[in-house]
Formats: sequence, C-alpha cells, structure tokens
Amino acid sequence: MPRPLRIIEDDGVYHVLNRRAGKLPLFENDADYEAFEKVMDETFQFVPMRVLAYCLMPNHWHQVLWPVKGRDLSAYMQRLTVTHMRRWHAHHGTTGTGPLYQGRFKSFPVQDDPHLLTVGRYVERNAKRAGLVRHAELWRWCSLWRRTHDVMAPWLVPADQWPIELPSNWLSLVNTPQTAAEEQALVRSIHRGVPFGSEAWRRRAVKRMHLESSLNNPWRPRKKGT
Repeated sequence: MPRPLRIIEDDGVYHVLNRRAGKLPLFENDADYEAFEKVMDETFQFVPMRVLAYCLMPNHWHQVLWPVKGRDLSAYMQRLTVTHMRRWHAHHGTTGTGPLYQGRFKSFPVQDDPHLLTVGRYVERNAKRAGLVRHAELWRWCSLWRRTHDVMAPWLVPADQWPIELPSNWLSLVNTPQTAAEEQALVRSIHRGVPFGSEAWRRRAVKRMHLESSLNNPWRPRKKGT
C-alpha cells in the first residue's frame, strides 16, 4: 500500500480525486450533481480555490486545483467534502449509516508543463472514456462543458489563464484517446501516490514530500539480507 501523501502546499497544481465507498453511486440524478456544484460555489466563498478542470462521474470525481496560497488545498477539500457528505446523507436519509467516501481524498502534485495538459485531458475526457457521451464536451458535469457552452463559474479558471497555454485544438485533443503510456503513468500516479511530472521533477517532489516508497516496485522481490 502506498503511504498517504504528506501535503506540503505551495502555489503548485494538484490532481485531486475521491470516490464513493463500496463503489456505490455518488451521483444518481441531476439533482445530486447540481448539489455538488452548489457546494463548490459555497466553498469558494470561504477558500477562493482556482479550479483548472473537473469532472463529476457517477461514483467519483476529479479536480485539477491550483491553490492561491499555502494550506488552501487542505482547507478547501475539508470544507468541500464534509459539507457534501453531510448534505448527501441528509438528502438521502442515511445520516449515521457510515462514511460516504471511501476515505480521505487523494491528491498528487502535477508539474505545470505539458504534464499538466496530460492530466487536464485525462480529467475532461473521463465521461467520453467511460462511454457516457459521444463527445467529451457533451458531459454536463465537467469543466469542458462549461467552457464550450460559456457557462463559467467564479472558481473555474478560463482557458487563457492556465499556468501553461492550452493548445488551440484543445477540444479535439480531449476527444482523442490518450496513449497507453500516458494513461499508465496517470494510473500509476493515482494508485501509488506518485507526483506526476518529468523524472527529475518527480524525484525532487518525492524527496521533498518524503514519498520515496512510492517509487519502489511492489512486485520486485527484496534483495537478500534486506
């Protein structure tokens, strides 16, 4: 098991996600999705988080966040998930029945270079990859839908204000399957808690956050005498 990520916050970018406990549905209808976005609106009033991209899926969600200052990420996520959990249980009449989420949110630093574009594509094409829509921009509960339909929110960063310039053919890129290597690297980041970036940047981030064990191969036999 990868050790929990020790967040040392700065103004960097983070890929954040969480999912419903037991692989059960988290969003069952439009009202559930709308309620989560309402919590995002309200949380922004207390912690002005910059959201580069997000996608709400039936049993989980992804966000690409760009904190304004240190400690914003923890404060934002705590308020967002706790508020959502309480309202979800109250609405569904399940208060006191156990946790809504499978655990604490996962958060991984992302290098603000083309690696950020890889993460952004992965998040915004989530619904298309899952076969929920024919085109990624048709998924209503996603940052790509908001930008293409000009339905922005105060917390959603416009495409021309990202830390790295988005290509002019971004919509086409999001609708194009990513390479197997890109998806494998992202899955590795998610499952093992590895910062997502170049080899040199990743090793610096791992050392700074004391995540050296995340780089080990869990299937490799230990050397004798160790």
